[in-house]
Amino acid sequence: MGQRQSNGTATSNASNSASNDSTATGAGRTAARIDIRVITDDELPAWGQALNAGFMRPKGDGDADWLRQRFELGRALGAFDGERCVGTFRSFAKELTLPGGATAVADAVTNVTVSASHRRRGLLTRMMRQDLDAAAARGEAFAMLIAAEFGIYGRYGFGPASAQHGKLIDKQVAGGIRVPAEAEGGSIELLTMAEYAKIGAELHDRFRRTRPGAVGRDTAVWRIRSGESPLPGTSFKEPLVALYRDPSGTPAGLLSYVVSDDEWRNWLPKDVVLKVKDYFAVDWPAEAALWRFALEMDWIQRIDVWDIAPDSPLPLALHNQRACVDNNDSTGDFLWVRILDVPQAFSARTYDAPGRVVFEVADAMGYAAGSYQLDVAEDGTGRCTPADPAAEVDFALDVSDLAAVYFGHQPLERLQAAGLLTERRAGAVRAAQRILRTDRAPWCPDVF
Repeated sequence: MGQRQSNGTATSNASNSASNDSTATGAGRTAARIDIRVITDDELPAWGQALNAGFMRPKGDGDADWLRQRFELGRALGAFDGERCVGTFRSFAKELTLPGGATAVADAVTNVTVSASHRRRGLLTRMMRQDLDAAAARGEAFAMLIAAEFGIYGRYGFGPASAQHGKLIDKQVAGGIRVPAEAEGGSIELLTMAEYAKIGAELHDRFRRTRPGAVGRDTAVWRIRSGESPLPGTSFKEPLVALYRDPSGTPAGLLSYVVSDDEWRNWLPKDVVLKVKDYFAVDWPAEAALWRFALEMDWIQRIDVWDIAPDSPLPLALHNQRACVDNNDSTGDFLWVRILDVPQAFSARTYDAPGRVVFEVADAMGYAAGSYQLDVAEDGTGRCTPADPAAEVDFALDVSDLAAVYFGHQPLERLQAAGLLTERRAGAVRAAQRILRTDRAPWCPDVF
């Protein structure tokens, strides 16, 4: 996907319908004529124009100056048909939180396009292979992206690792929210944009280490969100930002929002919506205090939440749970992860129960193919190694479904029922689920 509006803030993320290609040739021309290479600074304007064209926006001047501030050129690939850039691909290092709280540097893929005139010539496959080969050579166990279309990235080993859950809350019906006693004695203050960028960055870094699937935010992200460096072609509407400090005075939660233009009839506000642009909290008491702040706000009729954690207590904590319904405009799969190094990945997270799991992974691209044995100790640490050829395999699956298992995004039995996982030993799936389950659902509230 391209410039996606995330809570009113557009950020670049990975894929586009124009990215759909295969190894076939088109229009009587061969992919061999097209050069895939790391772009130079001189090629950045043409690369930016191709990026805009791939996302079906006016090509403009390619926004080269803005792109220079946003990323390093060394990992930006371009597909060139002669002098014309017809494909774009970029990756960068981004920290990903694993189950148990450890973090790993992942290969974050974004800005992926293939011009409509050059589809089905294998360009995406060539760019993806080049990037994943480089990630594997760097020793990175994970690659990740946000997929605009479901059917494109599974063939490269990516699969959903977290979900997006948008919510709409009818404030008039909700009747308030139950807030834990631990939140009482805390305080809420409104921040300036400079404070949002500074305090928010420190707080987000604490938050994202509590949630598997969360990713880090770099300085460029905060410059976009605070309006210091808005995305080209967009208008920045400054949000209001509420910071919750716990009773000790420590920042613990943040809620950024805008309010729709208010309409009044007979001196009563009519359909005024508080639209959440950004929120995160280190624990439920802080989150609950922020939702109470929003629910007690004058004039507001509805609260539009772009995404909440799938295991957030929010709907249940409302006095009237029916006041909170799904926002179908922002519900579905979200973060996609591709595991490149199975032993490294499964040895890095922690587990709920001791035991042994032997599983087999199919990987058409070869990075993760094989059978593996995971041994988990009493303290929850795990050691994953290639399995002995004589070992009995518990279950088998494709690498594109492995991230759902790793992050606890889907129970193994559900994957089995859907035909995405095959049990090889009777009762093994249920036993493995007790070991592999996660105590917190994966959630990534950040577009990249």
